[in-house]
Amino acid sequence: MVKHNNVIPNGHFKKQWQNSVKTWFNQPARKHRRRIARQKKAVKIFPRPTSGPLRPIVHGQTLKYNMKVRAGRGFSLEELKAANIPKKLAPTIGIAIDHRRRNRSLESLQANVQRLKTYKAKLVVFPRRARSKSKAGDSAPEELATATQVQGPYLPIVRERPSVELVKITEEMKSFRAYDKLRIERTNTRHVGVRMKRAAEAEKEEKK
Repeated sequence: MVKHNNVIPNGHFKKQWQNSVKTWFNQPARKHRRRIARQKKAVKIFPRPTSGPLRPIVHGQTLKYNMKVRAGRGFSLEELKAANIPKKLAPTIGIAIDHRRRNRSLESLQANVQRLKTYKAKLVVFPRRARSKSKAGDSAPEELATATQVQGPYLPIVRERPSVELVKITEEMKSFRAYDKLRIERTNTRHVGVRMKRAAEAEKEEKK
């Protein structure tokens, strides 16, 4: 007899129990296949970045997530205009566009315009055909010779953490009684109307 208060074994397997069990022995092969596919895609889209077009910084929807920032679908037409990038040129140089987006905050507009300007400053534009002459807007031959394909995310979206300032505790801080201060301020707020009325009546009597 088995000791201790254990669960009674009840794995009553039938003859065809293998049909009810899901196995994942193909995971290593899938991993290898995905890696080869990524390498082939990188060669196919060279010299463009492997992570796709540049996306804007947007805030999450609803009250629960609106403090979080993430990558959006595409830049708005207003942002492209502020960054001096024509809307027809943007897709050809790896910038995603979303014509439905609207800029309802000045801070996000400025952040995305700055993102576009940083991207434009780092951009290396290859000629459309390798043997053809360089046209207006193409990068210099020296830049083309040293250019490499960007692997993984570029211009990553990082949320700035607030800085913490350390202060030495003074005697005044130690003697400060926060609860008493709150009670006094609540009392002042409650009686502000009555006190104003009394002050006005006293002023009238003084004039008389």
